[in-house]
Amino acid sequence: MRQPLIILTGPTAVGKTALSISLAKAVDGEIISADSMQVYRHMDIGSAKVTADEMEGVPHHLIDVLDPDEDFNVVRFQSMAREAMDGIYERGHIPIVTGGTGFYIQALLYDIDFKENEDSGEIRRELEALGDEKGDEYLHHMLTEIDPEAAAEIHAHNRKRVIRAIEYYRQTGEKISEHNKKEREKESPYNFLYYVLTTDRCLLYERIEERVDLMLSADLVDEVRALREMGCTRSMVSMQGLGYKEILDYLEGRRTLEEAVYILKRDTRHFAKRQLTWFKRERDVRWLNLPDFHQDRNLVLNRILEDIREIGDMGHGFDENV
Repeated sequence: MRQPLIILTGPTAVGKTALSISLAKAVDGEIISADSMQVYRHMDIGSAKVTADEMEGVPHHLIDVLDPDEDFNVVRFQSMAREAMDGIYERGHIPIVTGGTGFYIQALLYDIDFKENEDSGEIRRELEALGDEKGDEYLHHMLTEIDPEAAAEIHAHNRKRVIRAIEYYRQTGEKISEHNKKEREKESPYNFLYYVLTTDRCLLYERIEERVDLMLSADLVDEVRALREMGCTRSMVSMQGLGYKEILDYLEGRRTLEEAVYILKRDTRHFAKRQLTWFKRERDVRWLNLPDFHQDRNLVLNRILEDIREIGDMGHGFDENV
């Protein structure tokens, strides 16, 4: 029997956190964060990190476990999430993966092998030197020549992923985009329910603007200033997160605070749009559109519990007493 797994995701600011906690309490579940920023200590306000009070006693995993100078990527997320899931299953509970990083969720759900080779080799050193000499755009053009599909998916300034894609092609003769496509077609090893919570686009954008305003009133600027004083720089993965790089621009005199806030709100709206585009491409997704439930999250919760009861009655690993 495949083990049960619930995924509750959706665009930023839609209200995943509160719903995930209500769901965990209802099904005796534990939450695994699929968020690329909440994993970091000292980064609470800009990441909209769930607080201890908001958790209401529900165990949360992959929150506050890395320092800001540590790298966090899909491969590390896979490893840490699998370890957390092992413990959750041992305790007889159901893991609930929640957060908005669709790439991470996909990697965990389908047990995808991204062929991430962390060992520095001759090819990588050559490409790093080439990037230092001629720039990221040059490397990205090289990738476009050998794997245009991968180049379209990887930003030119994400040098690490660009280099790995070129390196993979040179090592195997296979395009990494073709490898990843085959991996994404794999069946999941879990008996899962995959939910995407969403709402009216205009309302979502209003919630995003309100969230940014709340972050500022909660002293986001002071949080970023403290990180800077700790030695955090814009070259760190953590400081590339929304809310951090924009305020860092303000603190370093690159923009006014008003400009930084405008860009943060704009880019967060764009991010939410990209999230929705990603989830629309995913398989086996169950959409939970809040207007269909009159914006009542209790009705949404009841719908999820009905699905769990239905699957439990079929003997597929979910708690039949839900």
